[in-house]
Amino acid sequence: MTATTPCRRAVLGAALAAALTAGCSGGDGPVRSLRLATGPEGGPYNAFGRSFTEAVTAGRRLTLTPVSSAASVDNLQQLDDGTVDLALTTADVAEDAVLGRDTFTRPLGLTALARVYVNYLHLLAPADGPVRELADLADRRVATGAVGSGLQVTAKRLLREAGLGVRQRSLGLAESLAALRTGALDAVFWSGGVPTPAVSELARELPLRFVPLDAIAATLRERYGPVYAAVTLPAGAYGLRGPVGTLGVGNYLTARPGVPEDAVRRLLEILFDQWATLLRAVTAGARLEPRFAVSTGAVPLHPGAASYYRSVYG
Repeated sequence: MTATTPCRRAVLGAALAAALTAGCSGGDGPVRSLRLATGPEGGPYNAFGRSFTEAVTAGRRLTLTPVSSAASVDNLQQLDDGTVDLALTTADVAEDAVLGRDTFTRPLGLTALARVYVNYLHLLAPADGPVRELADLADRRVATGAVGSGLQVTAKRLLREAGLGVRQRSLGLAESLAALRTGALDAVFWSGGVPTPAVSELARELPLRFVPLDAIAATLRERYGPVYAAVTLPAGAYGLRGPVGTLGVGNYLTARPGVPEDAVRRLLEILFDQWATLLRAVTAGARLEPRFAVSTGAVPLHPGAASYYRSVYG
């Protein structure tokens, strides 16, 4: 951290405070202006963030600006830094942040608005290649996600629990799939909705093996708790002839504690009113239900979120 960081935070904090209070006295303009950290261009967080931004801004009571990023870890660091007001993040990274463990050297102050949908961990390898099961990754060239992504946290944790050493490559999805196509990688980890369009496209060009991860999913859940769950890539997705057990990780919409309660309630009104359209961009067949949305583990609900759920669902 440089000596100028505190000044930068003070300036950003003052700017955001001014933005958040703009229009509170009434009139026809937006009553709040917020920034949402999403993810890299072309990724599911970015797609959801842009769709959510359009839905929110169309209501004219809020303006929401999406901010591209490296995803979960980067998003929460920006949230802590005060450069954004809202952030998308995986459940495991969010829990690490509030507990101050692993990637985070101290606890971060963040709150949850909702658990929005579940990522499915994919382990892809060429069907005719040497990787047929998890143990075959030993000393292989494996993409584990971009630096600053939640995927990299999950993949590293999984490999550590499995006792596997790999030749790790820190690559985003597009770069990972391109390298797998050319034979520069032996396997790729990816965490996202099902089907992920880029993975579907590759599966039409290159016969793929989806390596089962259900056994290690149970180990991770026992070690780290319900941020992880056993889920299934369904038959038919990516041309799969049968289901493949894997690891599921929730995705949270989070906020700085200082985001006004009325803005949070409005965001949730839009999210629950338009979830079918919003989630279509990231995962097929997902539903957003209150009992699912409030399951945010160690991450406390924002007071405005708690108020919204009480008022609507009792």
